Amino acid sequence: MGRFDGKTVLVTGAGSGIGWEMARLFREEGAAVFGADLDPSTIPDACEAITADVSSQAAVEAMVAAVIDATGRIDVLCNNAGIGSTKDPVECSLAEWERVFSVNARGVFLGTKLALPHMLRAGSGSIVNTASVAGLLGLRNRAAYCASKGAVIAFTKAVAIEYADIPIRCNCICPGTIDSPWIGRLLDETDDPDLARADLVARQPIGRLGEPVEAARAAVYLASDDAAFVTGSAFVIDGGIMAGI
Repeated sequence: MGRFDGKTVLVTGAGSGIGWEMARLFREEGAAVFGADLDPSTIPDACEAITADVSSQAAVEAMVAAVIDATGRIDVLCNNAGIGSTKDPVECSLAEWERVFSVNARGVFLGTKLALPHMLRAGSGSIVNTASVAGLLGLRNRAAYCASKGAVIAFTKAVAIEYADIPIRCNCICPGTIDSPWIGRLLDETDDPDLARADLVARQPIGRLGEPVEAARAAVYLASDDAAFVTGSAFVIDGGIMAGI
């Protein structure tokens, strides 16, 4: 028996990295899993694939409607889709700032807003948002990214307080540097990818980058009944970065 037998789980950004591992783990735990992504072709096997741009209200409405039409419920929502930015405040254009917020913050808001009515009717539910340690501390050349992930953390706490008595729980995970496809692309853009990787590794006191599955396991825990007394948390998975702050 899995922890999510009979449950329906919706994961955004499920085509790669942490979201891919989330979808896989929830499916292994017995859930009916719907994975949404701009390119759903790489969503894990045995998961229902949905094409969705989480920055678009119409797209998120269609995504949620597809899940409800198929199963009649959303027990767990993982607002995981996100994008990066590597600019300081001067170099970051208004267009890039708004693009980052449209996915990282607006996407979390829209997913939550549109899934909540179905959780409210059921009288239960769990929302897990993907934030970042970048929302808890400042990083160079990450102005928009830090700000958007800080917004996710604050929004998570607001939702948790709003619906704690139902209970609908809302938590977020705050990964450190995860060895994801986005990090791979970022390193490929540098003059010396090996040196850049070494610098990222050195940022984690534990001495390595995190694996996507390590962050995904935390999300599965927070969504499960094992975490029934946990809401409003910013769950740090960072190899010790925050321990030194």
